[in-house]
Amino acid sequence: MQPFINHTGLTAPLERANIDTDAIIPKQFLRKIERTGFSKHLFHEWRYLDYEGTKENPDFVLNKPQYRNATVLLTRDNFGCGSSREHAPWALSDYGFRVIIAPSFADIFYNNCVKNGILLVELKSPEVDELFKDVLNTPGAKITADLDSQSILGPTGKKYSFRIHAFAKDCLLKGLDQIGWAMQFEKQISDYENRMKGLKPWLA
Repeated sequence: MQPFINHTGLTAPLERANIDTDAIIPKQFLRKIERTGFSKHLFHEWRYLDYEGTKENPDFVLNKPQYRNATVLLTRDNFGCGSSREHAPWALSDYGFRVIIAPSFADIFYNNCVKNGILLVELKSPEVDELFKDVLNTPGAKITADLDSQSILGPTGKKYSFRIHAFAKDCLLKGLDQIGWAMQFEKQISDYENRMKGLKPWLA
């Protein structure tokens, strides 16, 4: 997993609350176990006017020319609610999103994003309102997220601070999921197991 230190990217404003994981990646496209190839179906039912995904909906934000290469997603409350499918962050990551900003996120979705190197930033609703206004009024608006300082730099130069759990921050900075984090202590784990074999051989 790619470490997350900081990121500056074109920002797409998705003005919807309670976006669930089935809207992010519909269930009919969950046929692979690889983490790639899901970007085509991200927000499928909103991005396309047909089931096959051959006719784009020109009114959907990601289909507008000024947002096509967005890597920062600005959205509303309770993003990622619904099922626990990890395909949702896979689709977002495969599309190119590195940062998602909202007032709140579903807990399981939040943890799945951390495991896939996506930084989720929770800001107060008035702060998100302000960012929406600035992004919509600034063509080509970019937002910078700095994980080390836990800060967001908006398109007008205003800075916002955010909180993040220390464990999630450590994993993102090092580019580790939970298994990768545990493997940092492989020698200590091995030493402990060998010691236990000597002290309590019946356990082995």
